[in-house]
Amino acid sequence: MAKRAPEPEKRPGFFSQIKSLFRFTREAYPWLPWAQAAILIGGVLLGLLAGYLIPPFQVWTLVLWAITGLMLGVLGALFLMTRLSTSAMYTKIDGMPGATGHVLSTSLGRRWQASETPVGINPKTQEAVYRTVGRGGIVVVGEGARGRLTRLVNEERSRAQRVAHGVPITVLYVGHGEDEVPIADLAKTIKKLPKAIDKSTMAAVIRRIDSVSQSLSSLPIPKGIDPTKVRAQRPR
Repeated sequence: MAKRAPEPEKRPGFFSQIKSLFRFTREAYPWLPWAQAAILIGGVLLGLLAGYLIPPFQVWTLVLWAITGLMLGVLGALFLMTRLSTSAMYTKIDGMPGATGHVLSTSLGRRWQASETPVGINPKTQEAVYRTVGRGGIVVVGEGARGRLTRLVNEERSRAQRVAHGVPITVLYVGHGEDEVPIADLAKTIKKLPKAIDKSTMAAVIRRIDSVSQSLSSLPIPKGIDPTKVRAQRPR
């Protein structure tokens, strides 16, 4: 008898995602429920005020304005929760090995290409170097103690220079020291880089770099961060 094909994994529903996101955010911001309640009440009050001041004044129009205000309050509460959840995620992963790869692979958008896997790593200390390529050129990002990253960063920068001559290469270090970029500002800093290459050049650079990149499959990848556990799923 033929084996039945495994059923596709069922994704969590919209309300399940909202609930998960709420719990995750509330752990970092216990005052979140009160702030959301205040936004909802404020939205209803604004709706009632608008219904009272905008003629003609009738009971049914007042009810409609109250419902409109409630809907706006719901949107405001969800917006607040989403913004706070992002901040909570950065706070939780700050300083964890692999956090840089997670941010690069999820927060840069379509104009940049990056991987969660480092392109260089010190197996003993877990210092790692990551790379992303986009319209702003090539960005090499060091994660860990800056002094121990010098060799890894220089190796990756030299490799990029050999295969992408003329393309600007930016080096960033994640941290809270002088001339370092906090993990929460990493994606924003990269996105602010001025456009230096067009789409065709970007695609060519990615192909060249991928063709000469050394395989790191035999090296241990930094542990300690699981994005599926750190970041609550956002509602779709």
